[in-house]
Amino acid sequence: MVARGLTRRYGSRAALHGIDLTLARGDCLGLLGLNGAGKSTTLKILTGVLAPHAGSVSFCGHDLARAPLAAKRHLGFLPDVPPLFTDASVDEYLALCAQLREVTALGEAVARAKARCGLADVGPRLIRNLSKGYQQRIGIAQAIVHEPAVLVLDEPTVGLDPVQIRDVRQLITDLARQHAVILSTHLLAEVQQICTRVAVLHQGRLVHEGALGGDDCWLRLRLRATVSADQLQALAGVQQVTASDDGSWLLRVNSPAAAEHIALGVAQQHLGLLELRPADSAIEQTFLDLTIGAAAAPAVHA
Repeated sequence: MVARGLTRRYGSRAALHGIDLTLARGDCLGLLGLNGAGKSTTLKILTGVLAPHAGSVSFCGHDLARAPLAAKRHLGFLPDVPPLFTDASVDEYLALCAQLREVTALGEAVARAKARCGLADVGPRLIRNLSKGYQQRIGIAQAIVHEPAVLVLDEPTVGLDPVQIRDVRQLITDLARQHAVILSTHLLAEVQQICTRVAVLHQGRLVHEGALGGDDCWLRLRLRATVSADQLQALAGVQQVTASDDGSWLLRVNSPAAAEHIALGVAQQHLGLLELRPADSAIEQTFLDLTIGAAAAPAVHA
């Protein structure tokens, strides 16, 4: 998928300012942003629901505006509310979705999608009688029944219980090995767990886009004493220090074992250790730095 210069206005207000995104098979891109940042508008344009005022989107070489049917054959979409026919059975619904997408071998396509989404045992059951977790899986199954190159998933774990969230996240991780995936979510930990890249939108602009450093280890430290970043930087194993607005510190360390050395150093300096725990990642601090209270800026590529 290639998106270039996406621009969209609502009256006199510009919702998007020249967004560029490129996605290849095997990529899983987490799309982040505050409410009103332009995420929904971006997803609507990428899926052909909304036309941009400028820019273009193409899937596997097919321009979405000039050849929409050819382009959408390579696109699968799960909106925030799955588009389910709850009075149909799982098999009936997925067969209809495959037929609408001009899949020739309907039975094989439906069986393959059900197997990949853990639905093999519920084919004859009515969708309305299944749990929210199963209904979310059915929504993903309809998005992949035609084997698209690109999957766009909008808040796929909203409203699920912890077990269902775990299962859906694992399913997305498995799908990302064979498809290019765009995941829109408000959960920073979900992006860290699933995605290989992250894009941050702020006030309609792409302010950050780059790979996630999966090997980084981060700790959150809270002390009773007032200290400087230089003092913490001198502790064994600490590679980077960032202050948080809540008074805690985010430390990038060379390994989880560094926590023991940091605790010992804090105790020796009588700094009053209140909290030392693993942090989700630096993505939280990056997101806050780029959005909350920050002016819109040109894209920064990592």
